[in-house]
Amino acid sequence: MHRTALGDFELTVVSDGTYFLDGGAFFGVVPKTLWSRKAAPDELNRLDAGLNSLLIRTGKKNILVETGIGNKLPDRLVQIYKQPAKLIENLHAAGLAPEDIDIVINTHLHFDHCGWNTTRRGDHIVATFPNAKYYVQEKEWDHARLQLERDAVSYMSPNYDPLLGNGQMVLVGGDLELLPGISLKVFPGHTANMQAVVVESGGKKACYISDLIPTSLHLEPTWLMAFDLYPLQTIESKKNYYASAIPEHWLTVFTHDDKTPWGYIEKGEKGKLSVVSAGSL
Repeated sequence: MHRTALGDFELTVVSDGTYFLDGGAFFGVVPKTLWSRKAAPDELNRLDAGLNSLLIRTGKKNILVETGIGNKLPDRLVQIYKQPAKLIENLHAAGLAPEDIDIVINTHLHFDHCGWNTTRRGDHIVATFPNAKYYVQEKEWDHARLQLERDAVSYMSPNYDPLLGNGQMVLVGGDLELLPGISLKVFPGHTANMQAVVVESGGKKACYISDLIPTSLHLEPTWLMAFDLYPLQTIESKKNYYASAIPEHWLTVFTHDDKTPWGYIEKGEKGKLSVVSAGSL
């Protein structure tokens, strides 16, 4: 388990396990001859992708960023993606129960980012984190409920609509300082209103950048996923992120990297981007 101090905060990567993604979809228009040098697919062209959530302990609040795939996938999708369902087990290993979480932040509402928002209890869907407030961008939810042909498969309303119904989910309108040291910032591209979570304490910063930079292999601005709805905006959002994260030495958390969940992004003399692995307590 990866854990580190950030000023007065403690950050822990808590995984829901790994799932399968098609290599071509994961790297979009990047030729397989290039991406396969860095990530070897299986015989079905699948890659193991991480499901990394970030636990932030501020000393006053326990905050969970993302909730993985969860345990509610229909059988046909379990056959495609797998359903590891490790988040609650790993949260316990980090010393917390679901009841201890005060805030849940969803960067967006794709099923692999908010699956553990809710769970089944008999015939009902209930909040997995009963004492938490959940935060997501309002325009992201607006898009999710449209169920458009391009990405309807990515949105599963049982992951979020019950939380709107019971008042636990808060819809946010743009960038927001949620708490001292915890800010939400919209980075359009993957979806129009995907938000990152910026954490600041003791003069240090970290960012859960979500699917803007899903793994440490996606650093180059043009290495995008086929899932990105607005690829040109993804490129610009990446460059905007690097403009602050590189010179200010932000710790970047990669949501789908099964080997390097976080690190510091650096730019070499010829402009080549790389990740320096971060230590763990």
